Amino acid sequence: MPVTVPTQSQSADQPATPARQKNLLDPGFELTLRPMRYPEFYERYRDAIKNTWTVEEVDLHSDVADLAKLSPGEQHLIGRLVAFFATGDSIVANNLVLTLYKHINSPEARLYLSRQLFEEAVHVQFYLTLLDTYLPDPDERAAAFAAVENIPSIREKAEFCFRWMDSVENIAQLESKADRRRFLLNLICFAACIEGLFFYGAFAYVYWFRSRGLLHGLATGTNWVFRDESMHMEFAFSVVDTVRREEPELFDEELGGQVTEMLREAVEAELQFARDLCGDGLPGMNTDSMREYLECVADQRLARLGFKPVYGSQNPFGFMELQDVQELTNFFERRPSAYQVAVEGNVSFDDEF
Repeated sequence: MPVTVPTQSQSADQPATPARQKNLLDPGFELTLRPMRYPEFYERYRDAIKNTWTVEEVDLHSDVADLAKLSPGEQHLIGRLVAFFATGDSIVANNLVLTLYKHINSPEARLYLSRQLFEEAVHVQFYLTLLDTYLPDPDERAAAFAAVENIPSIREKAEFCFRWMDSVENIAQLESKADRRRFLLNLICFAACIEGLFFYGAFAYVYWFRSRGLLHGLATGTNWVFRDESMHMEFAFSVVDTVRREEPELFDEELGGQVTEMLREAVEAELQFARDLCGDGLPGMNTDSMREYLECVADQRLARLGFKPVYGSQNPFGFMELQDVQELTNFFERRPSAYQVAVEGNVSFDDEF
């Protein structure tokens, strides 16, 4: 049996000083789920399991006929949109594996991240199916998958992501305050800018078509992707909340300025994409309206993170306030008969667009 030998400063009859409980970003790889330190993350994992869907349940057949009805400008928009979808979730998945799983030292959180990685794979499969359906020409599909290299507006968004996220990739452990600040900027870029702004901008184009009775298959799949992304974003924000409670000194004026700068850059990158998609404007969709929408969403992200909003813009898209609430409700109401995993309890839809 091993024997504990007291140190010079600790006599044999003195109890050992309890070790400080680790914080969420402390180096290490905690494996023990009991006692559970972060039960909120475990509940988020359980909620995500209830949200299971598969690509095979999305019916895109009616979309093919709708595509033939679109104007050249609308067809250009759809082509650019699916090209962005083809690469966006892959960036997210890479960051999950290379950064978040590595540095968030909580087995409960890693359960959720494992589930999120599965959901990102489903999204990639959905977008692959979308491209195969929407772009039957192999050369067009190949160009869409290479969008980061050959479409400037998409390349700019990717470069923005890598600029804010790559600085933490080669850090083995978050030992210093500077390391943890870099990690927080990575996480906030990941949640607020990619999932919380770039994808929300993409959702607006989808629901604009849906509000006109077009591309119902795309909208149905997007409903389910939207719910996944909303849960991903809220998980990341809850990680930020936890770090704020444990290490409030990290959330100083400098970090607030960096996050605000990041959101401003993200809005401008997404506006470049909007100019590419909308050109001189389409009926009900143009760059000016998209700017207002993106500024409104950016303010919401800043407020959720505990920083001061900067734009004061209002959402110009009425269809984003009301569109598809009933469809999402119906999705969860019909799941006990249509899905192997049933949802219990009530479903609320209170996300702000």
